Formats: sequence, C-alpha cells, structure tokens
Amino acid sequence: MSKISAMMDVGKRAMSNSQTALQTVSHNIANKSTEGYSRQRVDIVTSPPLSVGNLQIGMGARAGSVTRTNNPWLEKQIQKEGQNMGFMDSRADALGRVEQVYNEQINKGLNQYITDFFNSFRELSNNPESLTSRSLVRESGNALTQDFKRVNDQLKGIQDDLDRQIETNVEEINQMAKEIGQLNEKVQLVEIQGVDANDERDRRDLLLKKLGEKIDISWAEGKDGLVSVTAGNTAILVSGGSVNELKAARTDERDRVEIFYRPSANGSLFQVTEQIKGGKIGGALEVRDQLIEQHLSTIDNLAYSIAKEVNTVHIEGFDRYGRKGVLFFEMPDQAKGAAERLAVNETVALDVGKIAAAARADAPGDNTIANMLSTLQFRKVMDNGGSTFDDFYNSQVGQIGTLAQRAMKSQESQRNILSQLSNIRESISGVSLDEEATKMIEMQKAYDASARLITTANEMFDTILNLKKM
Repeated sequence: MSKISAMMDVGKRAMSNSQTALQTVSHNIANKSTEGYSRQRVDIVTSPPLSVGNLQIGMGARAGSVTRTNNPWLEKQIQKEGQNMGFMDSRADALGRVEQVYNEQINKGLNQYITDFFNSFRELSNNPESLTSRSLVRESGNALTQDFKRVNDQLKGIQDDLDRQIETNVEEINQMAKEIGQLNEKVQLVEIQGVDANDERDRRDLLLKKLGEKIDISWAEGKDGLVSVTAGNTAILVSGGSVNELKAARTDERDRVEIFYRPSANGSLFQVTEQIKGGKIGGALEVRDQLIEQHLSTIDNLAYSIAKEVNTVHIEGFDRYGRKGVLFFEMPDQAKGAAERLAVNETVALDVGKIAAAARADAPGDNTIANMLSTLQFRKVMDNGGSTFDDFYNSQVGQIGTLAQRAMKSQESQRNILSQLSNIRESISGVSLDEEATKMIEMQKAYDASARLITTANEMFDTILNLKKM
C-alpha cells in the first residue's frame, strides 16, 4: 500500500513539475518581444530516494529552480559596446550638423561671400568714380558680416541644442539610477529566500545597458547580488539601495551646461564634466567643448584678420571727397567674438563716397587702394603668413568634412559590432517560438503520462480494496 501511495505522490509531483514548466514556457512566449528578456527554464532535479532494506527506491523528480539562460560576460561586453555606440551616435549626429553649417554646395557659403567682397573692390578699381560700384562694395561688406554672424550663430545654436540634450540625458540617467536602486532591493528581497530573481535581474541588466548608452559608467555586482554603479571616475550613482543624482546646470563662467554630482541629499555639488568621456553625453561634450569651440575661434580669427587687413589698407587711401580714408569695418577689440561683432563702419554705411579707392587726394580716377584691397584675398596673411583667407577657410571646411565622414564610418562600424553581439545574445538568451512550442508539447505529454500514472495507481488501490472485500 505504501508503495502505491508513493507512486501517486511521484505522479502528483510530476504533474506539478509539468505545470511549472508549462507556466514558464507561457512566460517565455509572452515575453518574446520584451527588450532585455532572457529565456527561462525549469531545472528538474531528482527527489531524494527512500531506503528500503538494501534498496534505494526513487521518488521521482521535483522542480529545483527556475533559471534564466544568460551569459553575464556577454552582457557586460554588450553594455560596454553600447556605451561606445552612444558616444559614436551623439558625435556623428553633432558633427553632421556642424558640417551643414559649412555646406558650400547647397547654399552660398562664407567662402563665396569673401570672394564677392574682394571682387567688389576689383569692380571698383575698374570704375573708381562710380557710386554704383561703391554701393556694391558696401553691400558685399554687409553681406560678408552677416554671413560671419550666421556661421557664429549656427555653431552656437548647435552648442545650445547639445546643452539641452545633456540636460535631458541627465534627467533620464537619474530616473534609471533610481530604478536600479529599487531593483537592487527587490533582487535582495527575493534571493534572500533562495529563489532566483530572474525578471528583476533582466530589467536591471537592461537599465545598465541603457545607462551606459547615456554616460560612461563602471559597475560591479557584489556577492549579495547588489550592483554599484559609478559614472566617470568618482560619481557613485548607485550603491545597493542608495542612489545619488547628477545635476545639469548652466554656469556663469562659460555660459554652458556643466554636469555636477551630489554625493548626498544635502551635500555640496562637485563638477564632474571633465570626467565624462563616453556615452551620448561624452560625445556631445567632445563636440561642444572641443570641435565647435575650435571652429568658433577659427571664424573669429578669420573675421578679425579680414577686418584688420582691410582697415589697414583702407585708412591709407582717400575717399571720393579727397579726404583721408576711415576704417571700413568697425574694428573688434580682440579676435575672440569678432565674427559676432564684425560690422561695416557706420560712416561708410551711410555714405558710400567715404569708401577709399585712391592713393592720392583729389585723384578721381586713381584706383591704387581699390587694387590693393582686392589683392588682399590672395595674400598670405593667415597662419603667420602661411596661407591666404581662402586657404585658411577651406582647410577648416575640409577638416570638418573629414571628421564628419570618419565619425559616420566609425558609427557604422560600431553599429555592426553591437549588432553582432546582440545576435549572439539572442541565440543564447532569446526566445525561439519553435523551441517553446516543442517544449510545450513535451511538457503536455509528460503531464498526460503523469496523470496516467496516478490513474494506474488508483486502479491498483481499487484492486487491493476489492481483494479485501472477497
């Protein structure tokens, strides 16, 4: 009788195991499209046998645990490459926008405005007494100053947009860090009972990957299952259930958004901008603080040099009234900010007769100064006498074009690397509907067989009870 009862217990446990496995299969199928989900399996282990005399009688099987199919080293590699992908995406996008500022093929660019400006002096040299030619000089000068302002404003506009992106990303980072801290507590609460926190760990791994896309992080998991996350070198975002925040704020020093770290709720803020080298924020910071600042300085130097060289020659000449020439451009105090402040002298703007074309007073047909001004375009006055205005500007345009192309190629290469790793992860941890369907049929058959075992044991009981009646 006891052995028949044991058969029923074995059958009951087997049915329970099949139910658990089928529930897990349904969970897998339901999460087929869930980002970051790892396929789960029920580990069936042998139940402890019974010792009967010199025999060991098996007691069937039991569900040992529900585990996820996961490669932690691969997950960490994907997180690292995702961090590089975030950096490449942000950098390529920003460089593409900077490149459009200098796009001379689609729109009339600064290079053409510089050429038009000096061509207007060539036109004036052909007819130095013409008010029309002088008006052309004034208008081309105004157009040149406006295009310097356009380039300056568009570059600064990109910087402002990158500032807003940084602020948005910091807010998202704080939200993700808070959720990681909460998941740490859930993982600890579940696993302290000896159960695997599969879904919580999947979600936490996904958040770590997404966090790495935003900012360069380093993280480690302790023996207690809790992860600690550090941004940059010193900004500890998560430590167990404790979470610290980053803050993005504009400073008066540079009028740019900087990143600060607050180690405690009431603690002081520490600037960590220079520590951020990866992720989307790292890419945005590199373009904003290095490349765009470099090109703003370049445009300022070009505007300052043109104003300086033109003014130096113009004041040596004589205007239409026989008076000494005045400054053609309002001369900026320094190179920094010259592109934004450059403007045609108000005196010249109001009266084109004040434009100097002659080298001598009362010489209406003299075009010496106009010729000298027109030849400035081809004089090597930039880079300490190493290049002309055109060469200097074109070299900057070529540089940004090269950088943008390299960034796009690096982005594509990094995307392929990440895609390959994601495919490997999918082959290991992803849910295959065909495999789950096969597993479902297998568990269904096992369930039917277990039920048949119980039915057989029940019939054996009935047989024994009928024997007693006889």
